Amino acid sequence: MQIRAKKHLGQHFLNDDSIACRIVDSLTGKSQDVLEIGPGTGVLTRHLIQNEKINLYMVEVDREAVDYLQINIPDIGKKILYGDFLKMDMRKHFSGDFSIIGNFPYNISSQIFFRVLEMRNRIPEVVGMLQKEVAERLAAPPGSKTYGILSVLLQAYYDIEYLFTVDENVFTPPPKVKSAVVRLTRNSVQQLDCDEVLFKTIVKTAFNQRRKTLRNALKSIAPSPELMNDKMFDLRAERLSVNDFVNLTKLFTV
Repeated sequence: MQIRAKKHLGQHFLNDDSIACRIVDSLTGKSQDVLEIGPGTGVLTRHLIQNEKINLYMVEVDREAVDYLQINIPDIGKKILYGDFLKMDMRKHFSGDFSIIGNFPYNISSQIFFRVLEMRNRIPEVVGMLQKEVAERLAAPPGSKTYGILSVLLQAYYDIEYLFTVDENVFTPPPKVKSAVVRLTRNSVQQLDCDEVLFKTIVKTAFNQRRKTLRNALKSIAPSPELMNDKMFDLRAERLSVNDFVNLTKLFTV
């Protein structure tokens, strides 16, 4: 039995075992429970399942891949969950913390990280392979052209490392772009020192008009015109660090 990569699922199956080993070895063991998103043909799964320190579960939306894995990997049993990670309630499967690993489908990688943010107090670590451009965006510092909404929101709660680049020729079928592996490690921030809902709104609004100064980008949600006299509003969103956005949010709630 062979699996055909499905374009609508964004599937590109890794076929290089040495890369698979590097990805699996990038997990630092923040949690014994580990969830692999999109195991596909099981190139990561085969290494993960051999690690006795890991209690591995997998979530796969492709029924054909689920059947393949159950046939080809012994003792997988009920460890594989058939469904969409973006829609599943992980509280039904994990009573405590769990780390995430995977070769993430390109078409939903950003959505996966927004879902991680929702569950950030239960996910101490994420190791993922994704499109190189998106990986660079996650790890980008303030001032970078790739620094954006997801950069700020994730960096507020996670330390992010760009680990290594992966060439196109180690996938079946090969994608048209390079990939990269990143590691997210939960930092010590349990709650931001501001209104977190407003923080998210301000970050999204500021970057949705990133070529404008904050004065122009945020005027529709500013509580008063006088507030915009602060010199910070002369800057564009990409110049602000996470702490700057926290302070900006405080200004909006005075």
